Amino acid sequence: MYTDFLPVPIYAVLVVALVALPLVIQYIVSPRHNKGGEKLTSYECGEVPEGSAWVKFNVRFYVIALIFIIFDVEVLFLFPWAVVFQSLVDSGLGFLAFIEMFIFVLILIVGFAYVWIKGDLDWVKMKLKYGEGRYSKLKIKEN
Repeated sequence: MYTDFLPVPIYAVLVVALVALPLVIQYIVSPRHNKGGEKLTSYECGEVPEGSAWVKFNVRFYVIALIFIIFDVEVLFLFPWAVVFQSLVDSGLGFLAFIEMFIFVLILIVGFAYVWIKGDLDWVKMKLKYGEGRYSKLKIKEN
């Protein structure tokens, strides 16, 4: 009876070992030098760093990159469907497969329209009444 549960502690030990072993090896192998001075400076392809490394990036870059990844990965689901579509047509399930893919693409189009209407694809979107800095001379879009 207890032998049925024997894999549980074995897997628990294996999980702990797979987490702890690389940490122990890294601690043993890694060099222990002075962690100050030039080691704390930013590395910019051999150039001497200028200014702070804490630079603000526009969040729009990440939003557009995530939107691209989402739609790019979803389009990948079209390829396996296209490969087997002819065999589905031959077996009499072609119309059903076409309707299913039509619904899938329709959901993608609705998502794309939502992102577009929301304005997440616009690189510069001013919602502030008074812009600051380099945005102070931009005209505000009136809705």
